[in-house]
Amino acid sequence: MSRESEILEFSKKYAKKSGFELNPNKKMLNAIIKGLRNNEIKFGHPYCPCRPVTQDIELDRPKICPCIWHKDEIKEMGHCLCQLFMNKKYAGQIKKKSD
Repeated sequence: MSRESEILEFSKKYAKKSGFELNPNKKMLNAIIKGLRNNEIKFGHPYCPCRPVTQDIELDRPKICPCIWHKDEIKEMGHCLCQLFMNKKYAGQIKKKSD
C-alpha cells in the first residue's frame, strides 16, 4: 500500500469516528491527500496543505493533519480550511455540484 493510500485510509477512519465526511469530490480529495504526502516528504509530517509551514516543529505541530482548528472550522463553515473534512450537509452540497 502506498503512503498516500495509508493517509487516505487514516483520513477515512478518522472522519467516520468523528462523524465527519471526506470531501466527495475525488479530484479535490486526491489533491489534498497528495498535498499531505508532499508535506510529509518535504517537512517530515503530514502538515495541512492549506497552512504555511515554518519548519519550527513547535509552531507547526498544530498543523499536522487533522489540525487543531478543523473541528471549529467545520462548526463555523461546514468544512475545514483545506476541505478534507466536512459535515454531512456541506458534503451533500459538494455532491450535488459534482453530479
